[in-house]
Amino acid sequence: MLGVDPRPLFFPVANASALGLRPPSDRRGVALRTWVRSLSVMQKEALVVNGATGRTWRLASDEGPYLAGYDVGPCPLSFMTTGMVSSYMAEIIAAAGVRGVGINDVRLTLDNYYTMEGSALRGTMTGGAKPPVLRVELATDADTETINELVARAVASSPIHGLLGGIVNSLFTLSSNGAEIPVGRVAPIEGGALADPGDTFTNAQPSPAAVAGDLIVKQTPAQEVEGVGGVNSSLAEKQSRVLHVRGVCTRRPDDGVKEIVQNLYQPIGSEFRYLSDEAPEHGGRGLAPDAMTYMSAGIGFCFMTQFGRYAKIVKKELSAYRIVQDTHFTPGGRSDGGGGADPVETHVYLETAEGDDFARDVLDMSEQTCFLHALCRTDLEPVVRVSAQ
Repeated sequence: MLGVDPRPLFFPVANASALGLRPPSDRRGVALRTWVRSLSVMQKEALVVNGATGRTWRLASDEGPYLAGYDVGPCPLSFMTTGMVSSYMAEIIAAAGVRGVGINDVRLTLDNYYTMEGSALRGTMTGGAKPPVLRVELATDADTETINELVARAVASSPIHGLLGGIVNSLFTLSSNGAEIPVGRVAPIEGGALADPGDTFTNAQPSPAAVAGDLIVKQTPAQEVEGVGGVNSSLAEKQSRVLHVRGVCTRRPDDGVKEIVQNLYQPIGSEFRYLSDEAPEHGGRGLAPDAMTYMSAGIGFCFMTQFGRYAKIVKKELSAYRIVQDTHFTPGGRSDGGGGADPVETHVYLETAEGDDFARDVLDMSEQTCFLHALCRTDLEPVVRVSAQ
């Protein structure tokens, strides 16, 4: 349970190689593997290794009052919003450098919207995603046409573009009580399941490597209110709602590390401040998790939340659940604007006394209700608004 573990909630991992934490084979330039397990109620922890940088980070997530969580860490959707806005910032800075365009005081505001409709008991509950809205504010001497073209190209160069553009259906394997079984409705991964991570998470040790400071900090706790977006509202068996997550990204003047202030407005959640930095190979100093690490963790965390939420709603026993997730992205800084990604591949490991049919049901419903797998399978074009002074 988070808070009982003496280790920090968020840290670079010192002994990743000894634990066998290795990325998948590279396909597009950046390959990440994410291990996630459920801890208590809605709490989860992840280990994310980025093959392009060799860095491994331990991250943790919780939910607020709307899901009867303890609010110890950020919600899953905040990791995706943080990773996306951090990536857009990195792409804009890189594009300006390549084109010799001077920009100052860059501030990005990203609003992500998701939907949930239907009944869990009837199997109609479905998560959805709406187009992201990105506001870019900056100071520059360049003309409006140059800046608009630069921002548009930077947004299209972001690795997340590969999951937003087009319909990208995720792939899965399923293991129940230690044995791999056929999946149900979801698409299968060819080649079978990877090894169950078991309790690998417990043995991850913090690295003494320098970081930019407290990586993630809660700044304002969620208000516990009743009604729409309030206590237990996201556990309702029938739902028709829109979720709203915002991330505001700026850069620290001394070291260029990105600061992201994240708010969950609907349902009502806490405000967290994240730090993000790219590795030296990609123009940073590696002082905080990179954008693709945060995005990959967000997908895994969101998917895992749906397992616990569905089992709780249908009142079925699900004693433990873990995943190993592979994500493949193009590197940032592409001059052609062609950011790309492969389908997300997730290996699921369940422990349940409810039988294999329930295991398939919970996988199908978790994919169906996961907001970030919905983001992948929906063709979304970001709405971009630029304000230059």
